[in-house]
Amino acid sequence: QLQLVESGGGLVQPGGSLRLSCAVSGFSLNYYGIGWFRQAPGKEREGVSCISSSGSIINFDDSVKGRFTISRDNAKNTVYLQMNSLKPEDTAVYYCAKSLRIGCTTVLSWYDYWGQGTQVTVSS
Repeated sequence: QLQLVESGGGLVQPGGSLRLSCAVSGFSLNYYGIGWFRQAPGKEREGVSCISSSGSIINFDDSVKGRFTISRDNAKNTVYLQMNSLKPEDTAVYYCAKSLRIGCTTVLSWYDYWGQGTQVTVSS
């Protein structure tokens, strides 16, 4: 059964760090891109970053460049999102999703399986 499960969210102070994990099952990371998305209250879901099947990385959101890093461990079937220098505006529910193809895109309809989401709250 194809599944994505996020973990690692929580409450952190501004300037702090979190590492989100996306554990996948039922398919291989060698054949599909995995994207990280976030949705803040009252806002649309937006793309954060994506790693393609070949390992190419695309950052969708300029506001996270230099602060967020996506990576993956094929042996563990897990994709990570390391988030440093967190800001209150990073507060959102974070989702990982499987791309329909080997590459990455910001188009949400190109992702066919989604995790349940993990809450990240940045507040003092």
